[in-house]
Amino acid sequence: MRTTRLRTPAGAAACLVAVAALLGCSQERSVEPVAPDALEVKIADALEAEFGVRPVISCSEELPAEAGAETTCELTTEDDPDTVFPVTATVTAVDSGSGEVEFDVEVAEVPQDSEAPQEQDSPTEEPDSPTEESTD
Repeated sequence: MRTTRLRTPAGAAACLVAVAALLGCSQERSVEPVAPDALEVKIADALEAEFGVRPVISCSEELPAEAGAETTCELTTEDDPDTVFPVTATVTAVDSGSGEVEFDVEVAEVPQDSEAPQEQDSPTEEPDSPTEESTD
């Protein structure tokens, strides 16, 4: 590391102003959203690393660089391109210094346009079945 000594107060003041301006710029730096094509690659990479199979990911919207922002993409496989699973990417952190956007990926448990199994709280009666009445 090289250290430079400043001999004049004016030089020191100029240096401090320059450093403050640089720090201000880096702290105020705006982070760009994640473009759809970059998002597709990052999601596919993460899922391939986790499951050992590379999915086909399609994203139509960018992911805003704001904590809590989310967007939904579609997952298919080369073997079954007609079955589409929604994939939600949710921003967990934004590093304005490096420009990195961190996000979690969640794949839906059921394919898009399919019905999830319905839970029944209580047995239901069939409306067309006759009821028996006792005449005691």
